[in-house]
Formats: sequence, structure tokens, C-alpha cells
Amino acid sequence: MPHANLTAIDSNALPWEERPNEKIGRSLFRKNLIVDEDTGMEVRLVRYPAGAVNPLHTHPCAHGMYVLEGTLVTHDGEYGPGHFVWFPEGSLMVHGATSDQDVTVLFITNKPFEIHYQ
Repeated sequence: MPHANLTAIDSNALPWEERPNEKIGRSLFRKNLIVDEDTGMEVRLVRYPAGAVNPLHTHPCAHGMYVLEGTLVTHDGEYGPGHFVWFPEGSLMVHGATSDQDVTVLFITNKPFEIHYQ
């Protein structure tokens, strides 16, 4: 069996990239970890500041969020650390942080990421 090269990333050494979002009226923050050039699959850390909620939207990809810190607010409930929430491709959704604390998630897509607001 051939030896596979691993990718190891120290996310603590990466700076948070500020991403202004006009629909929210404030910035979200991310650390890009890996993108598969063949499939478009992405893995990143995403931080929503307290009170920042992405309004009703869809994606042409499925994606999951593993909650690391804080509480993830969605259209279907709230989820704390240790929860993994999977959003099916094309579904209408809302997600973000509670009003009193930031939420940090490990964000995973299955193919190239786009967002389409309603």
C-alpha cells in the first residue's frame, strides 16, 4: 500500500480572516484549512460574533457545522459544543450566533461553496 502524505495545519497559528457581510451588516471571521481542488470540498473554522445571524439563504452544496464554542442558532433550534449540524444541499436555512456570545464552528462543505440570499 503506498504511503499517503498527510496535511497537518496548526489552526492556532493562522490569523482570523475578516469577511464583511452586507446581509448581516457586520463581519464574520474564518480560517481556511483546506480545499480539495478536484471536488471543491472545503474545511474551515468560522466564527460568528455574538448576535450575527446569516438570514434566510440556500447553498448549492451541502455543509456541516461542528460546534466548538458557543451556541449555533439555526432555523430549527440551537446547538452547543459537540453538536454536528448537517445542512442539506439547496435547503432554506438560517444560522449564526446567540445574542450573548460568539459561536465558533468547524465548517465543512461537500463541493464548491456559494450563498444565495432569499
